[in-house]
Amino acid sequence: MTPSGSLVAILPCNDLDASERFYNRLGFTRPDSEKPAAGEPDTYRTLSNGHGGHLHLTDVVEGWLVPGRNPFGLYLYVEDVDALAREFQQIAQDMPWGMYEFAVSDPDETLVRVGRPTRLRTGSA
Repeated sequence: MTPSGSLVAILPCNDLDASERFYNRLGFTRPDSEKPAAGEPDTYRTLSNGHGGHLHLTDVVEGWLVPGRNPFGLYLYVEDVDALAREFQQIAQDMPWGMYEFAVSDPDETLVRVGRPTRLRTGSA
């Protein structure tokens, strides 16, 4: 159950299946209990990562996502940034704003930054 006061992003997607597969790679899954019965529409997906992270995916409304101009962005805080960086063939870096992170884009070009505060990294000053 999501705690009272939690804020969850609802992300519009052109291809829900492709988006769900992308977010599965980031550790987000949809329990079978959230899947519709056979023949029922599957236009809204509720994903979670088991660590308090939740993300809802919905069918895009025409005109919301313009190729090359997606205004949406997400930030995923994780302890093992390097493991996810390897999954996406990226290299995490210490950024000037105090985060150790990398960035990828989902199938609809939503910016997804993955990281944690640099000060929390093992061996950092």
